Amino acid sequence: MLILIAGPYRSGTNDDPILIQQNMDRLESVALPLFRMGHIPMIGEWVALPLLQLAGSKKPGDAAFEEIQYPVAHRLLTKCDAVLRLEGASTGADEDVRIALERGLKVYYRLEDVPRADTLPY
Repeated sequence: MLILIAGPYRSGTNDDPILIQQNMDRLESVALPLFRMGHIPMIGEWVALPLLQLAGSKKPGDAAFEEIQYPVAHRLLTKCDAVLRLEGASTGADEDVRIALERGLKVYYRLEDVPRADTLPY
């Protein structure tokens, strides 16, 4: 499965770059385990951050950020099979879950609940 990893990125950071990086590290901490389970992990920021730089974004929340950050995840969800929602308050991640459920995608809340790819029926 292509699995979008969703959780806090900016939330609770007051846009402090160190705290944002800690949140990114937490999102990325489950990417390798998902890959080793036979899946393709995806984090919206992996796509959004280079685009933000190209668009001239100077800080979180500026016009380029608003144009790109959340729409990237929403577009990715048209290609994903599931979402892994990590703990922590996040309006963006909650919206990812809402969209995923609306589209009939699986939503997992713990890494341990994601089935290994070799156990899936397809």
